Amino acid sequence: MVTERINPITPVGFAAMQAEYHQLMSIDRPAIVDVVSWAAGNGDRSENGDYIYGRQKLRDIDRRAGFLARRMKAAQVIDPSAQENRARIWFGATVTIADPDDNERVLTLTGDDESNASAGQIGWSSPIARALRGAAVGDVKRVQLPSGEVEYEVLRVSYPNAALASASSSGSASTGFISTPASSRSAK
Repeated sequence: MVTERINPITPVGFAAMQAEYHQLMSIDRPAIVDVVSWAAGNGDRSENGDYIYGRQKLRDIDRRAGFLARRMKAAQVIDPSAQENRARIWFGATVTIADPDDNERVLTLTGDDESNASAGQIGWSSPIARALRGAAVGDVKRVQLPSGEVEYEVLRVSYPNAALASASSSGSASTGFISTPASSRSAK
């Protein structure tokens, strides 16, 4: 028997997976089943575009729903606002890092299923996230990227505030973070 590894995910990411699963199984799939049933009643299925396309769409929906179900079953929901050690980088941390040329990047360590590099959300098992785990402000970490090895200095670590995180999960905007800023930038 194959065991799946634990899939850390934020409460917001888990809710998004549940919403997608619900959308697929409660709305999209029944609508396609109705189309396929109607198309099957029209006779010759070999040249029936609605029937052929509908069956393919059902397979796609079932495949995605199965994937989501497996990922949700293996999910471990971790609320970043409940992090006790806010001085170090752990799951859900928002981190400001700088490369040797002083180019700063702001990244949030999220679950692999909710990562979005263009929005600065990197997956927990990505090379940068693995290198930054446990680091504190002022630490310099080396990361092996496809383009070569790069050193990053940790400038700031922050976590969402518990009250604000619960407000954002209920639909309100959240802009506040509890953070550990760099007291002074170390010399290079």
